[in-house]
Amino acid sequence: MSESFKASLHPLITGLSDLIIESWQSLSPEPYNLPEDFGYIEGKLEGERLLIENRCFQNNQFRKMHLELAKVGTGLDILHCVMFPNVEYHLPMFGCDIVSGKGGISAAIVDLSPINGLSQAYVKELSGLKPVEFSQPRELPEWGNIFSPYCLFVRPVNAWEEQLFLQRVADYLKIHCYQSLNTSAGNQSQTELNRASQQYYCSQQQENDKTRRILDKAFGEQWAQRYMNMVLFDLPT
Repeated sequence: MSESFKASLHPLITGLSDLIIESWQSLSPEPYNLPEDFGYIEGKLEGERLLIENRCFQNNQFRKMHLELAKVGTGLDILHCVMFPNVEYHLPMFGCDIVSGKGGISAAIVDLSPINGLSQAYVKELSGLKPVEFSQPRELPEWGNIFSPYCLFVRPVNAWEEQLFLQRVADYLKIHCYQSLNTSAGNQSQTELNRASQQYYCSQQQENDKTRRILDKAFGEQWAQRYMNMVLFDLPT
């Protein structure tokens, strides 16, 4: 990922992208090959330049670990990250998104979304974390029934709250990476349940009309549908 592109983004997005990539190193990641035209993308949105850079990895436990950074002109920066487990492993979906506009961070969300429920090991670790409080919590969207009780969705209002959010993401990643390396593959019945739950997660995430509208305007409906299906929320095979 180009340093000049990263440097142009909001500092919280830059710091979080570094944190995510660093945490993935503990998972012995290997490159995940995206379609050639989806690694680095340029377009126009309402007259402003739109840039998207994607990085993807994989390992035994995760079929895809995806980090997307996007920038629209000088007024909108976006980070999007999802870790898709291999369906043989009963693991939650790590997801994190940040949206930064001219007025600062408007939305920051992180969760370990359950696939057939969170295991007791995850519940023990997550419930043991020190509670954090933000001055402007946000409500989950109508399709947000995929999220866990530990989902954090806020609008950080200052540098202190931004760092508080960054630390909570670090907590979730530490738990997730450790638990994933200590989880064994399940039987065929569990695998099919995991597959169905992950498919539901992806279908619900595709209900996010804001993302689809931006892509439609910038690249056209056909390209946007392909990007949603092949990059953002592809279904497990």
